[in-house]
Amino acid sequence: MRRLLVGLPALWLLVFFGLPFALILKVSLSQAVVGQPPFTPLFADGAFQGSLGNFALLLEDDLYVEAILASLGLAASSTVACVLIGYPMAWAIAGAPRRWRAPMLALVALPFVTSFLIRVYAWIGLLRPTGFLSELLQSLGLIDSPLALVPGSFAVAIGMIYTYLPFMVLPIYASLEKIDPMLSAAAADLGARPARIFWSVTLPLSLPGVLAGSLFVFVPAVGEFVVPELLGGPGTPMIGKVIWQEFFNNRDWPLASALAVMLLVLLAAPIALAQRSQAPTARGLG
Repeated sequence: MRRLLVGLPALWLLVFFGLPFALILKVSLSQAVVGQPPFTPLFADGAFQGSLGNFALLLEDDLYVEAILASLGLAASSTVACVLIGYPMAWAIAGAPRRWRAPMLALVALPFVTSFLIRVYAWIGLLRPTGFLSELLQSLGLIDSPLALVPGSFAVAIGMIYTYLPFMVLPIYASLEKIDPMLSAAAADLGARPARIFWSVTLPLSLPGVLAGSLFVFVPAVGEFVVPELLGGPGTPMIGKVIWQEFFNNRDWPLASALAVMLLVLLAAPIALAQRSQAPTARGLG
């Protein structure tokens, strides 16, 4: 039974992650050609024909470097913003009466009922010069002319935070809900003020949820394509957009595959650090 429980997830990862990644890695080591498929074989006449030229080009061309740095920066800033907004939300839900927690969690997850594309298009309607936000600010006398936020980096940031905020709230709530209330009561009995109780008791015990939520936000945000494409316009250099352009517009599958491999390598680092930071806690619980 134990082998079955271990073997099924391993088989799932092999089929749906290992094999596709091996194919992408193979294509990334080939060269682009005009044909079907649009890349050269790795082995020809019994010799290995692959090279690391595509990876070298990624580090030499400013376009790809800027796209990678912009994606990492936007993902990091979106993660920080989701922590700052999501932690108070999760704390409020965890501190609410038990009968209200389920409805409040349902409200957090409610956007998932609606199509993702529809939600992004809704933000276009809110942030465009003739949208609700611009008209509201004009009616309040805060601005004199229509405010054009779409396309732009601000609209992309709003869209990213809105999209991934539930992925931050839910893990933090799960950590906060598991904290024994008697710990805070004991700290209060010892003379600790509410702020000291939060920094010394609540926050440290909820850090696993913060870390999990940060991974749930940062990892998909780095490769996000839809939000930058719709809210950022053509001037937003994001790695997801660049991969799409190389695959479908330029038909340079090897270079796009090299970008995908590099993206995976960049994302493997924070995941490994997160697992390493959680290892002492796991050993302590064991």
